[in-house]
Amino acid sequence: MNIYVRIFAYIRPYRLALVLSIVCSIFFSIFSGVSIYLTIPLLQTLFAGNTAAHAAASTGPSFLPGWLLGAKDALAGAFQELVFRPNPADSLLNVCLVMVGAFFIKNVFGYIQSNLMIYVEQGLTRDLRNALYRHIHELPLAYFTNERTGNLISRIMNDIPIINTGVSATFQTMIREPLLIIVYLAITLSISWQLTLIAFVVFPLVLLVIAGVGRRVHNESGLAQARIADLTSVVHETISGVKVVKAFGMEEFENRKFAKESNAYFRTILRVTNIRNIASPTTEFLSAAAGAVIVWYGGMQVLLHGSMSASEFLGFLFAIFQLMPPIKELSNVNNRIQEASAAGKRAFEILDTEPNIRDVASPTPLDGFNADLRFEHVSFSYKSGDAVLHDISLTIRKGEVVAIVGPSGAGKSTLVDLVPRFYDPVKGRILIDGVDLRQVPVKSLRELIGIVTQETILFNDTVRNNIAYGLEGCPIEKIIAAARAANAHAFVSEMPQGYDSTIGERGVKISGGERQRLSLARAILKNPPILILDEATSALDTESEVLVQQAIENLMAGRTSIVIAHRLSTIQRANRIVVIDGGRIVEMGGHEELLNSPGGLYKKLYELQFAL
Repeated sequence: MNIYVRIFAYIRPYRLALVLSIVCSIFFSIFSGVSIYLTIPLLQTLFAGNTAAHAAASTGPSFLPGWLLGAKDALAGAFQELVFRPNPADSLLNVCLVMVGAFFIKNVFGYIQSNLMIYVEQGLTRDLRNALYRHIHELPLAYFTNERTGNLISRIMNDIPIINTGVSATFQTMIREPLLIIVYLAITLSISWQLTLIAFVVFPLVLLVIAGVGRRVHNESGLAQARIADLTSVVHETISGVKVVKAFGMEEFENRKFAKESNAYFRTILRVTNIRNIASPTTEFLSAAAGAVIVWYGGMQVLLHGSMSASEFLGFLFAIFQLMPPIKELSNVNNRIQEASAAGKRAFEILDTEPNIRDVASPTPLDGFNADLRFEHVSFSYKSGDAVLHDISLTIRKGEVVAIVGPSGAGKSTLVDLVPRFYDPVKGRILIDGVDLRQVPVKSLRELIGIVTQETILFNDTVRNNIAYGLEGCPIEKIIAAARAANAHAFVSEMPQGYDSTIGERGVKISGGERQRLSLARAILKNPPILILDEATSALDTESEVLVQQAIENLMAGRTSIVIAHRLSTIQRANRIVVIDGGRIVEMGGHEELLNSPGGLYKKLYELQFAL
């Protein structure tokens, strides 16, 4: 679908404000013309008296139709009767009052129009940003493994305002400026059609310049927006990994990388700016050349031929030079629209990405978790690459604790990621209480599952809000109870504001063990029937691991749990241990059973871990 049509769809809720803005533009243009036209009677009053003024009322270009010429003369006569008095001083006062009134009304309409247009533009910005943000949450996990965070941030924060410039160009500049041109053109035609014709000799040249520049701006603008996305990505990655940067002494390396991207953006912006800026001086030069010809020809009409009065010629000059700013604005409109088109294309690329994890047309509702979770001949591979899982068949009964172990890269995390439908199997199916997960509403499925991973995700918010994430109005008593069960209450109580203490971005103000316990408290408060623990203690020291392990045991009580752990000491009490290697189940059984299995992978892993 055409980018402009899609952008305009987001303007539809603001169509009343847009229509009123256009109406105000019309009146603004009319009174702009009136304020300029009033210079003629002003000059006539000052330099020729009322006689010349009245005589001028009957003049007009001979090529006009009789009825139009009559209408013009009637309006001029009415104006003369309203303004001019026998005393030139009274006439001068009336002309000045009318001129002030015209300027006042013009600017009132200009003010209202600008505010209405801002309302439309900012409404579009808000709605399109919200749509992008909402759609990002609907995209599957696989999408984010292939997209840089900085690129997504740039599209939401940097590209949307550029779209606004296109909206402003279309509904403000392309309406108001042509109206001003029409009004001023009507004034110039009413004074001298010959002079007006000379003025418009330059227009085809200006249009050729606009068209050529616009094409280049469109191409370069897309590249500029890609460059700022690259720059945003570098900043995001460096700040997120600042500890690693400092630990490896890579500050200069990161500085060089940033400088390289910054320089690429700098060169691109220079090209875009240079291309955009060439339109304005070119238009102005051509206009000045036409102006010089007009002044010479018009001056000849006044000085030698007497076909127009000096006041009419000066009024014509005022009007013709008032034509230049709107023409100049229009020369940049195409550039702004092309920039907005490029930005819109980048934004709609996200909106056009169809999530492959979604609800079916008539999903089967879930009534809790009552029986088992079954993997039936499940195979999986990422979009590009070899298969990660091969023909996995496994049944996990309600209340059972199942541990998943195996060497790195065996497919353990991928297997558990299929349970909350972060991905769907390529072959086979997964059933919950006999219902294929693909037939279950995604939201209701994930409400049954609590996930705690090695990488704890906390927000720059209070302890209270991090534990009660997604639970608005949760009583503090329940939050404290969850924190106690997660062995977190003691250290939270020692914080300056207790549960109202802010923990910083990603929880940087607290230790790794404390972050993990807050993450467990969040899962305890959610109280899910199915629990997934993905190496939740692998990055902790011994003391923290003991506290976290106690919290995990509290969390696992009475729940169906799937535990991934490199530290085999943490899963010895599991009901079953499933050993995966190369994406296949190679062993299954209890701890003692697998330990006594000669040549088994679990025994080998256990001996390697406890060899010391």
